[in-house]
Amino acid sequence: MSNVRRARRLRGPVMVSAAVTALALTASGCVTVHGEREIVPNATKPEAERALKDFLKAYNAADKAYDPALDAPRITGPLGAINQGGLKSRRVQHPDGNAGHVPLELTDATYSIPKKAGWPRWFMADTKANRRSDLRWLWVFTKSGPDQLWRATYLNLVSPQKMPELKKDEDGWAVPVAPTAKDLAMAPTDLGEQYTTYLKSGGDGFAPGDHTTRWKAFRERNSKRAGLAVQYVDEPRNDGAFAPLGLRTEDGGALMFFSTHHYEKQTAFKGLSPKVDADAKALLKGTVRQTVMLERVSNQVVVDPKKTARGAKGADGGKVAFLGRIQGLTGAKGE
Repeated sequence: MSNVRRARRLRGPVMVSAAVTALALTASGCVTVHGEREIVPNATKPEAERALKDFLKAYNAADKAYDPALDAPRITGPLGAINQGGLKSRRVQHPDGNAGHVPLELTDATYSIPKKAGWPRWFMADTKANRRSDLRWLWVFTKSGPDQLWRATYLNLVSPQKMPELKKDEDGWAVPVAPTAKDLAMAPTDLGEQYTTYLKSGGDGFAPGDHTTRWKAFRERNSKRAGLAVQYVDEPRNDGAFAPLGLRTEDGGALMFFSTHHYEKQTAFKGLSPKVDADAKALLKGTVRQTVMLERVSNQVVVDPKKTARGAKGADGGKVAFLGRIQGLTGAKGE
């Protein structure tokens, strides 16, 4: 997995690629709360700026102390699961906090704010950072109700050269993608199921790359290790703060964020025991005798191309193309 790297400052065994990003949640006007049916911008720019600032302050405090409680109110969804799992693990390993803490700094922020009716509401922030400055950091923030806080929900690191041009309406607002949109190569709500099916059985819906062909091949090799049997179970996540979110691109496609859940069961041959690294050991429940189950959450950003009568056009031959993926360990259980 040469192109998948740890994002240590998100505090956990977080896996990242040098690729791109996107975002999405329930991005149509289908959900209404308290009779709010008017289609309006999800946030003002000052509101979005404040949400990013408040999150960053909480994140840096949590990273410095290795205390998940310090940013828990400002984070949710797949990014929240990854961040909180990582902080819990580090806190066990380093109870005095993060001696090497360097604050995360975000600059050059631009905001893509869609219009929709009802709740939840969301927007995307595209920033530079003082880490991996060659990549753009794409953050998706969601708000579940009028009295709730804005929370960071998705994050991916993106190559600026691969970032698609986002569509704007006549007033300059971003255009959201309906969860069940049928004019794309894959409907947003199908992305997780199609991806987990691909990891198990293959298929031709995704373009080749680090998170498709190469990751699948790696797992197949890894399942046949000396003295150890490895099984994988993958599940889509479409519920609540884990729901897919997307923005329309100028060419009619979509920049989509979606999340998945992954389990890796390692069973040692008789008389042996699986090795458990420090990150997993810190989250471990039960006793590892012959088996350990590792639980991970992954969030990914893809370009979902427009479907046409002849299939779908685009550089990847009408297939969904990954721009980035972040994965983190969230639990471990021994048997």
